Amino acid sequence: MPVFPRLLALLLALLLTPLPLVAQEGDQPSGTIEVEDDRETDAAIANRIRAILREIGGYDDVTVSVMSGIVTLRGTVLDAVSAHRLNQIVSRIAGVVAIRNEVQETTDVVRRLDPALDRFYDRTAQAVAYLPLFGVALLAFMVVVTIGVLLARMTQPWDRLAPNAFIADIYRQVVRLAFGVAGMVVALDILNATALLGTILGAAGIIGLALGFAVKDTVENFIASVMLSVRQPFRPNDAVEINGDEGKVIRLTSRATILLSWDGNHIRIPNATVFKSRIVNYTRNAERRFLFDLGLAPDADLARAVTVAQETLAALPFTLKIPAPNAWIEGVGDSTVTLRLTGWIDQNQTSLPAARGEAIRLAMAALTEAGIEMPEPTFRLIGAGGEGLSDGHRPVRPTAPSPAAVPEATMNVEAQAEHELEAIVDEERTQGNPDLLRREAPTE
Repeated sequence: MPVFPRLLALLLALLLTPLPLVAQEGDQPSGTIEVEDDRETDAAIANRIRAILREIGGYDDVTVSVMSGIVTLRGTVLDAVSAHRLNQIVSRIAGVVAIRNEVQETTDVVRRLDPALDRFYDRTAQAVAYLPLFGVALLAFMVVVTIGVLLARMTQPWDRLAPNAFIADIYRQVVRLAFGVAGMVVALDILNATALLGTILGAAGIIGLALGFAVKDTVENFIASVMLSVRQPFRPNDAVEINGDEGKVIRLTSRATILLSWDGNHIRIPNATVFKSRIVNYTRNAERRFLFDLGLAPDADLARAVTVAQETLAALPFTLKIPAPNAWIEGVGDSTVTLRLTGWIDQNQTSLPAARGEAIRLAMAALTEAGIEMPEPTFRLIGAGGEGLSDGHRPVRPTAPSPAAVPEATMNVEAQAEHELEAIVDEERTQGNPDLLRREAPTE
């Protein structure tokens, strides 16, 4: 026979030869097997296992047989955990050599429901037995919570400790919450279930965190309301500018700041926006500056113009001496020179728009009387051939009108409109709407 067919036959024989099975060593007895082997020893091992399973319970349908130290388990159990537990129990019996666990999980609906019903009956009986203790715990919880509610309803301590009614209400809410948690702790301690408190607080923390992200704007607005009510950067009737909106402050609520605009409209700004915005309070200082620009001709006597402007503003009856009015050359344009004029007024007595307008009128009249010309537009016309129509000489200015006399008396510039708006704000504040502002509260 050729060599190649022989090698092929030998290889096929090796591949078709079955491999030896690997013995399962998990949950099997270990150690040296004793030489003694008799029926009495096997019967003792079987009786010992049956007694243990009978005491444990749940293995009524499991049969045990022992032959030469090998334990065979057959039958059904409720779950796979119980079947696996048999190996752990039997392996601890002395004299057991190996275990054959042929126990299966039962599919009988009645047998699987019986333990659940038994547990339900046991827990119902336990709950009935705990009813008196539950009553005592509930009574203790209600007593503690009632004390907290009565304490929170008291007005004297909280109104004295808090800077305003809004903060006082927050103190009351904190007291109610603290006594509610204390009542829960007392009740759980009576039931010997204080370990449950950590679970409840943890769940409450997770829920609070989720709600915090969901209502982020509301929480931010609430915190801003607390800060504004404590710091109070403005007072009722203060003229302020907040985030580009100007008006007089009517009230500060727990959600928004209400302004009365110069047009008589209500402006409602969320407190979160107010707290983060730049706030300009025009009422904090009585002195306020007005400013305006006038245009001068390039060939005018600029030094004379500055002097006339300063003297005119200083002579006005409504401008303050300190700080003194001022004027200076602000810039140069194509056909004009800009003259800037400033003056200060007492805004409690003088209207800023009226004072500014009257200052413009009198300053223009004084400059005209002094012969200082205002800028006039200059045009250069270009013909079709690209040559200018002018002869190269400077265009002749039109004759200026005769200078007008400066009025001796100034117009009324009293802050009458501002005082009327203040009266409107005071009337709205008397309507009893909630307000966190107090005139006597400290300011930042």
